[in-house]
Amino acid sequence: MKAVVCTKYGPPEVLQLKEVKKPFPKHDEVCIKIHATAVTASDIYIRGSQLPIQFWLPMRMVLGFTKPRKSIIGMVLAGEIESVGKDIKRFKAGDQVYGVTGLGLGAYAEYKCMKETDSMRGCLSLKPANISYEEATAAAYGGLLALQRVEEGNIQRGQKVLIYGASGTSGTIAIQLAKYYGAEVTGVCSTSHLEFVKSLGADKVIDYTNDDSANSVDRYDFILDAAGKAKGSKIKEMCKKALSPKGKYISIDDGKLELKAVRLAKIKELVEGGYMKPVVDRIYPMDRIVEAHDYVGLGRKRGGVAISIEYSGSSIEE
Repeated sequence: MKAVVCTKYGPPEVLQLKEVKKPFPKHDEVCIKIHATAVTASDIYIRGSQLPIQFWLPMRMVLGFTKPRKSIIGMVLAGEIESVGKDIKRFKAGDQVYGVTGLGLGAYAEYKCMKETDSMRGCLSLKPANISYEEATAAAYGGLLALQRVEEGNIQRGQKVLIYGASGTSGTIAIQLAKYYGAEVTGVCSTSHLEFVKSLGADKVIDYTNDDSANSVDRYDFILDAAGKAKGSKIKEMCKKALSPKGKYISIDDGKLELKAVRLAKIKELVEGGYMKPVVDRIYPMDRIVEAHDYVGLGRKRGGVAISIEYSGSSIEE
């Protein structure tokens, strides 16, 4: 099978498309024929060895010190179950699925074997039927992050919620989730994304590049920093100070991402019910993944960036 291989840490050019052995599922695994994966912020950090200092040592112990322990990286997938092990109960061949591989990585490939049970090595669920495989990758990664943090915020109807980094993969979904729970939502983004964020349902928008936007800052019951702690601005600091006395401020990178199939199932329900629409900025073919990493690294995308996988028909069996 074809896979994107990362044999050392470095710039996007370290990624190479190669022919590797196709995996075969164990008795408690499914084999997924991947139709789409995604380039996420996590992939950028792993490939470039740019982990936050507080996570450097523990993550290096897991991922590898001098080079990736798993040469095929990638944490998000959407595809079709090709075969199942004898002990599999939740899935059958032909099921369309989506999920996050977590520390199992391996999504930059034509095939990936995963367990059906949740763990730090992944979670898997049936894919929303009314979206593409590419859109499902944004729903999986951005959806899991956004839903976990929104649930932690315990949003109540009528509350005022601010989403900082509203145009990213998680931010776009967080806006829609907050509206679903009945909040009045303010989105913070750059000038070029203001109308886009409004179109997602934000009641108000704030331009973090414009200091005059400070006049638009209100008092908030919940603030979700969907851009992460590494990114700051004068407006972000003002928003933090605008938190109500009993309000909550949560960053998207506070603690680990919980890989739970039950949340993927909830996202599926919301997407199929028309309450949420994942956003994909660009779709690249597998042989242009270096270009995709370059683009995501710029930090200007709207929603997610997907990699579409087309099959040549040849593969090496393991």
